[in-house]
Amino acid sequence: MFPVITRRTVGAVRLLIPRCTVLVESVRGRKSRNDPVAKSKVGRIKVPPPVDPVEMVVLKERYTEYKLIMNALRMEFREEVLRKKYEEEVGSQAEERAKQEAEEHRALMEFNNQEKVRILKLRISRFQKEKVEAEQKMLAESLKQEQELQESIKESEMVILQLQEDVKNFITLENVDQRIEEALDNPKNYNFAINKEGKVIKQTVLQ
Repeated sequence: MFPVITRRTVGAVRLLIPRCTVLVESVRGRKSRNDPVAKSKVGRIKVPPPVDPVEMVVLKERYTEYKLIMNALRMEFREEVLRKKYEEEVGSQAEERAKQEAEEHRALMEFNNQEKVRILKLRISRFQKEKVEAEQKMLAESLKQEQELQESIKESEMVILQLQEDVKNFITLENVDQRIEEALDNPKNYNFAINKEGKVIKQTVLQ
């Protein structure tokens, strides 16, 4: 059989016994697979303790909440550790990059403001030019209408004057005898032919 030693003597025994000897350390309160059942436990039937359903539901809810809280804490701690590590590694570069981005943003905002002012001036200038052009167009239209009105009045006056001149040659009851005598004294021959140019080329003789 193998020699059995206890925890108190294991150090001294290992120094004294030969190396080829097998030592078996005894453990109090633990049996091997081949040990029989204790006399006090022969015939005992293990019955699980009763479980309260309400308590089980409460425990499940609390356990779920516990897992969520623990996962959140783990993620927060991990993020903090990674952030500290990142700041230690590239902290100066990040600060320099932030300064460059801030300077670039300031330059872009200044350029944007300048462009807004320039575009505003161009828009005002265009509006003023369009206003002047519209006023000139309205004035030209007014002058054109006035000129057309004056021309129409002049044409009407000329027509009236021409009618007044033509009235003098109208045949009336007072001068009908005189006009008949003039027509008989001065006969006119309308029986003639003309060419393409409108010249009389042939005419009959009055009898």
